[in-house]
Amino acid sequence: MSEQPTHKEIPYLRFTRNRIKKAMEEVYGITMFGLRFFRYVFVPPYEFGQVRKHLDELGSKSLPLLTVVGLIMGLILALQSRPTLDRFGAGGFLPAMIALTIVRELGPVITALVVAGRVSSGIGAEVGSMKVTEQIDALEVSAVDPYNYLVVTRVLACAIIMPLLTAYVDFLAIFGGFVSEWLSHNSSFQLYFTEVIQSLRFYDILPGIGKTIAFGYIIGVIGAYQGFNTSRGTEGVGRAATSAVVLASLNIIFLDMVIVQLTFLFLGPGG
Repeated sequence: MSEQPTHKEIPYLRFTRNRIKKAMEEVYGITMFGLRFFRYVFVPPYEFGQVRKHLDELGSKSLPLLTVVGLIMGLILALQSRPTLDRFGAGGFLPAMIALTIVRELGPVITALVVAGRVSSGIGAEVGSMKVTEQIDALEVSAVDPYNYLVVTRVLACAIIMPLLTAYVDFLAIFGGFVSEWLSHNSSFQLYFTEVIQSLRFYDILPGIGKTIAFGYIIGVIGAYQGFNTSRGTEGVGRAATSAVVLASLNIIFLDMVIVQLTFLFLGPGG
């Protein structure tokens, strides 16, 4: 005879079912919330002043952290890769390996994760605070569309600034690799960057930089969504900021996996 479920299994199954249902509702809510952006972004009024303000707040203030991350990433990659390449007699390929690894994958993903940690949580906390203090309701009373004023401007700023930040981090990481090579092997600056430039093609740069626009969209949408759905006062604001970072990071990694597979499918492993 088959064993009957115990009284402890039924609550567990119910809890699991509720969690799955809640997760699916969250995915649906974020998707619909994000799709509204494409309808509102072309509808006046255009809040260019707010976009310019958020470009400064979300982008330029991330530069100090990204500068350190970019340099250290290049240094570590060069230090860790040199012994392995020397073992196979391929030390001369180090500049090309660093450039391709940084531009294609590490630079965009690490930049997006760092920006998500700083920006997405900030958007969630800021919009969440406006939600619990009824400032969003005040905007509606003043005949100002909260979605256009608070969400579209932030998402647009994130999508614009991410490629610029990624290009900045890519350069710093490649330069960090040169610093490591110069200190350990007295490498020539001209030779190093000549090999870097010769190794990079247009189809290496375009997917790496281009996908960061989608990463910026994810960071802005998820942060704003969590802020718009904040409840239970200051406790909810903290939860919104934390959830924004976690969900944005997970979605960035998942989307990156999809984009890499599509890139290999259409351009091939060497594209």
